[in-house]
Amino acid sequence: QVQLVESGGGLVQAGGSLRLSCAASGRAFSRNSMGWFRQAPGKEREFVAAIIWTGGTYYAGSAKGRFTISRDNAKNTAYLQMNSLKPEDTAVYYCAADAQDMGVIPTNGNNVDYWGQGTQVTVSS
Repeated sequence: QVQLVESGGGLVQAGGSLRLSCAASGRAFSRNSMGWFRQAPGKEREFVAAIIWTGGTYYAGSAKGRFTISRDNAKNTAYLQMNSLKPEDTAVYYCAADAQDMGVIPTNGNNVDYWGQGTQVTVSS
């Protein structure tokens, strides 16, 4: 059974940093895309960042220049380094993974094969 387990969320002041981790188990994801989405209270889920199997990355506009997605295939883990955090970054952050080799994570989140349970990130002003 595939599981994605996020960690690293918490409470941070505006301008601070957090590093989220997404540990995958049940199968290897070295040839698969992984990504991060977030959902704030009362808002739709939104794409944050993704990393494809080649190591290429793509970001939402709100994340560019502040967030960095990376992966460690040996640990079957993806990361999201978040710097210069703002109160509007407050949300539950979800890890996502694609089952198809050499596939991509769609930025609309539709048909994503695997989701984590989420980790809360709260940024105080």
